[in-house]
Parts: sequence; C-alpha cells; structure tokens
Amino acid sequence: MIVPPGSHTAFIGKPTKPDEWLSYLYGKVPGPRSPSAIYSQYYEGEQQKLAFSQMRYKAAFASVFEQWRDNFCGMIVDATNERLNIDSFRIPGEANTDKDARTFWQRSCMDAYSNSVHLEALIQGRAYVVVWADKDGEPTITPVSNDRMAVCYKAGSLWELEAAARFEMDSWGRQQVTLWTEEYVYEVAYGTTEWDQGVKSPNPLGMVPVVPFENRSRLGGEPFSDLANCTPIQDAINKTVMDALTASEFAAFPQRFVTGLEIQEDANGNPIEPFNVGHDKLLQAEDPSAKFGSFEAADLKNYVTLVDMLVQHLASVSRVPSHYFLVNSSNTPSGEAIISAEAGLVAKVRERMLHFGEAWERVIRLCFAVKGDKRKDAFEMETRWRDPEYRTEAQHIDALLKLKQLNVPEEILWSEAGFTAAQIGSFREMRKDDAKAAAEVQKLMPQPEPQNPSASKPPQGNSGNANRKINEAK
Repeated sequence: MIVPPGSHTAFIGKPTKPDEWLSYLYGKVPGPRSPSAIYSQYYEGEQQKLAFSQMRYKAAFASVFEQWRDNFCGMIVDATNERLNIDSFRIPGEANTDKDARTFWQRSCMDAYSNSVHLEALIQGRAYVVVWADKDGEPTITPVSNDRMAVCYKAGSLWELEAAARFEMDSWGRQQVTLWTEEYVYEVAYGTTEWDQGVKSPNPLGMVPVVPFENRSRLGGEPFSDLANCTPIQDAINKTVMDALTASEFAAFPQRFVTGLEIQEDANGNPIEPFNVGHDKLLQAEDPSAKFGSFEAADLKNYVTLVDMLVQHLASVSRVPSHYFLVNSSNTPSGEAIISAEAGLVAKVRERMLHFGEAWERVIRLCFAVKGDKRKDAFEMETRWRDPEYRTEAQHIDALLKLKQLNVPEEILWSEAGFTAAQIGSFREMRKDDAKAAAEVQKLMPQPEPQNPSASKPPQGNSGNANRKINEAK
C-alpha cells in the first residue's frame, strides 16, 4: 500500500507544484474498500464466506462449506472479454500503418496484455495504458491497473489530460512515484519517501502519455463496472443456495422421534441423548410404551425454483444468454436459437469495442509520437476488431462468398474470415510465390507453333471483292 509522506502540507486551489499534484492525484486512487476493489473480489469469487448464515450455522458448518462457491460474476465478465480481440490498425491511404503498429504491439507483448486491459476495465470500470520510450528510443506500451494510477482531465474536456500519476511499490516495500504533465515529467525514485525530493525533467512528447480505458463512459458520471447491477442478485443467489445447503443438513435427512421413554439426566440436570442416530442404527427400548417414528424429509425443490428465477434475472441484467448459466439445461437450444439469444451480448460487445477502440487508437498515435512520426496526428485511424459473433463455419464462409460476388477486396474477406494481420501478410507473399512457380511451370510446357500472320488473316473490306474478281476473270 502506498503511503503519502507525513510531512506534506495541505494546499488550497489548483495544484501548482509536483508534490501538490501527487497529493491531489493520490487522493483519487481507489482504496482497498472502494467499489472497484469490491467488484474485483466478486470476479474472483472471494467476496464472502458464509456471509448470510446465522452465527450458529457458521460455527457448525465452517469446516464443511468454507470453500463453497456459487459465483456467476466471473463468467459474466469473461463472456464479454473473450470476444474483445483486436485484429489490426488502419489509416486510409497509409499502406504500412498496420505493419508499424504491429511492431509496437508485439514489442510490448500486447497480444496477451490487451486482454488484461479490457478485463480490468470491465471489472473495475477503468484501466490505464502508459506509452513511453525505452533506452533505445522505441515506444513501449505498459498496462496499469486502476488501483495504481490516477488522472486529471482538463477543464471541460472528456479526453484531454492535464496530469497523471503512477504509484508503484516493489517487492521490498519501496515506493516509486511518477507524475506526467504536458510540460514535465517528475519522478520520485525507489526508496525516497518524501514526494518533494523528486527529479523534474522536460516532457519530450508535449502531452500526457497516459490513456484511460473507461467502461460504459457517461457524459455526466464516472465509468462503472459491468458487475455494478449484478452483485445484489449474486448476493441473493448465494443467500438462497446457502439456505438450501443448511436445510440439506438439518431437514433433508428424515429426523426420528420417540415417545413414552423416560428422559435421563446427567449430574448437572441436562438431558442425555438416548440414541446415537444414524443411517445404519437400530433403535430399541425396553419400555413397552415407547413408540418410534420419523418426520417427513424436507423438499428442497422450492430453493431450486427460487435460484432459477434469480439466475434468469441475472441473465437479463447482464445481457448474457441464459444458456451460459445452464438454466433449464435439459432443453438445449438449437444453433439458430443460440445465435438469436446472443444478439444482446453481441450488441453489448460492439458497444465496448467503440470506446475501447478509440482508446487503443490514442495509444498507437502516442507510439508514433515517441518515434517522431507524422502519424501521431492521424485522427482518422481505425481499430479493426475480430468478429464478436459466433457462427458455424459453413454459415460464415457462405456469407463471405456472397460478399466476394459484390467485388469486396480479398484482404477484407480474409480479415472477416478470422485470419490475423500477420497471416494476411503471409498470404500476400505466398500468392507471389505461387505466381512465380506457375510462370516457371508454364515455360516448361510445349509452346505452340508460330503461324504466318498474313496466311491466317481473313480478307478485309473491299480487298476481298477485288481478289474474287481477279480469280473470276481467269
């Protein structure tokens, strides 16, 4: 946990010095009990352990149900995140943009970590990416979680940043703090506890090299987690299932009773249990007036019905199809029904693509800014995503063949077919090699005999009539 220096004095108004900016931005970093941290616990299934049980049940079943989990929150987030896959970046009229962007992308291992950025944004509502130059002057893309960074937007702007600060801690508990503004970069080295003892240097980019990834951005409010409306229903499901598990221990096993039996007491006057009841125990008594019987076992179907209803509500709120939750799994939907049921989820994913894609474009433009490339101002850049809709291979290819009849370029069809930009680049080279090989084979084939052009040329115009008259006169 980052601890602000105790010697820092409070200030009033807008921050003007680096240590004031750090103090202000540190106050915006979510704490361990913030909503974003709680949503992370729900995603991991660590939000509660027997939270809804009475104290006596917690004591009785702590060892039995301590590891019990019935958590749908992780699946709700993963259902969206697994369909968010970046394919390439494109600038109209710039042929090498995707190749250069792919170099930045692969250098920073973003094939894997881009998924982590989306995941954190979906869970906590916000994630960050920092773009900076390494020792060789090459751009590096570094994802940062929401609990280690804070930003300040310019007044009246929804995307321009005035300042950003990153708060890190190494394995030995040493703090390292970095502040970016448009004018300077301010770094407090590892082991330095006072924030006014940092090193200030000019910012070569002239802009804050941090890009926020905000989930479900709003004009008048903070971005929020995909789990914001799901956690209350998840709590109700946990409460109901916990009650069912408790009832299964107490009431699902038929309870036995005996009447007409003299009650024995110990030295303290407490009744002594006359029998050790179990499945394989035979109860007997010498008193002829004693009578044995058993209560009817409790029916747990009502709990199942209630849980099914809550799960359906959860599916509706999260826009995740019911077949993801295995509700009424005995009635497996058909392929067409599944595609229709996933329409809401696909629309939700495409909406996330809209906002996350804009953020990734800013990341790539910052990479070009590090290189001093003019494409740092290429605001027409587009992020191309893989198709989030799951279809059968036959349906997909059939749709692409129909697009080919509309003269859609082959590279677009390859991309829509799911091939990556690297694979498409390989296709181009392979087609060149195939064309060269076909030309070499053609040279080895027997060549046609050359013909006399004048002999095979038919009579043209009036010359044919003149020749006929000459032949007739003979």
